[in-house]
Amino acid sequence: MTPVELVAILLVVAGTFFGLVAVVGIVRLPDLYTRAHATSKSDTLGIILTLGGVALVLGADVSVAKTVILGIFLFVTNPTAAHAITRAAYDQDITPWMRGDGRHAIDESAGPVAGNDTGQPTTGNDAPQSPAGNDAAQSAEGDQ
Repeated sequence: MTPVELVAILLVVAGTFFGLVAVVGIVRLPDLYTRAHATSKSDTLGIILTLGGVALVLGADVSVAKTVILGIFLFVTNPTAAHAITRAAYDQDITPWMRGDGRHAIDESAGPVAGNDTGQPTTGNDAPQSPAGNDAAQSAEGDQ
């Protein structure tokens, strides 16, 4: 095995590791903002490292130029997409998770979240509803 192949293998393994870190970030982190941060950083680095390993294996060819262009494209678009998603969430008043705010990220044994009978985390724009759903709005429509 040549030194170039060893470096390519190390780059692909490192890229795979950072891809797994991104997956763990999606599963373990509590809200959209921290998940987007973990995935945009880790996934971008993982893709760049993996594409670097692929470029080393391909050698001097037109495919390497295409790989570099793909890497530049992903390097620009991944963080931009994460920013657009989190900005849209912010515009929809989805509140970030804060330590001690009563919402539990993964600990389902903690019981229902304060102010929410379903046990699901609440967002900034959730209004309390009656147990039967939106009966008040339906009865108001029926009275007209």
